[in-house]
Amino acid sequence: MSATNVETLEVPGASLHYEVSGQGPVLLMICGGPTDAAIYGGLADVLAEDYTVVRYDPRGNSRSALTGTPEEQQVAVYSDDAHRLLKALGDEPAYVFASSGGALVGLDLVAKHPGQVHTLVAHEPPVMELLEDSARWRAHFEDVHATYQAAGVGPAMGKFIAGVESEDGPQPGAQEPPQGAPGPDMGAMPPEMMEMFGRMAANAEFFVGNVMLPFSRFVPDAEALKASSTRIVCAAGEASQGTPIHQATLLLAESTGADVVDFPGDHQGFLSHGAPFAETLRKTLAV
Repeated sequence: MSATNVETLEVPGASLHYEVSGQGPVLLMICGGPTDAAIYGGLADVLAEDYTVVRYDPRGNSRSALTGTPEEQQVAVYSDDAHRLLKALGDEPAYVFASSGGALVGLDLVAKHPGQVHTLVAHEPPVMELLEDSARWRAHFEDVHATYQAAGVGPAMGKFIAGVESEDGPQPGAQEPPQGAPGPDMGAMPPEMMEMFGRMAANAEFFVGNVMLPFSRFVPDAEALKASSTRIVCAAGEASQGTPIHQATLLLAESTGADVVDFPGDHQGFLSHGAPFAETLRKTLAV
């Protein structure tokens, strides 16, 4: 296991906590939702053999504190954070792996700063605005936000998860995650991951109150991505086939000319299928 150095980068409106391990070309990992750098701990341990792996907490999450009052967050601001972090790390084009909401950030980063990124692997970006029933998804996220304002973060996150984890998308009256949905095996988690789940309670409130709505409305700049010198790979979970988020991933690839690579597991495949997921990512980056 490679040693990890913990660093801080001051950016407009926030102080970014980031962690560096390994050696070789830079591989920046961008997480989504209420998670933080620890979510990629397992991947980092494997890929640090070949890359300088950089993980960070997005602004407002965990140890990346905002310097002002929390307000509605924008993908463009988060991609500017990633741009500034890469600039601080060196001049050579980096590799980027980003999942879920983090993949939206990665796409915006490439659209605006293609020279900074050699290859982007975007794992299941929730570009729900590309779906034919995008209006239904828009209404779902607005309902989740209204629930947060009226009843708090618990009921709101229950609705959010019920919508995004259902194979058929959001259903009227859905309140809780599907019964029997697999959760993380807390007993098998390393201490770093356990600590992250402790931090996620505060992150969830920030996510549902300030991040979810603007991120859910994001539409990637397809023309800029097609014109980019960056190699873009859309990573689609093998166990996600048939779900709206899988469909959105394929539509993104179609609209941008990106490659599609099947990855083990579903939306959380890097946790549930750690070793094969890491090997698939290694092979994808090496092309």
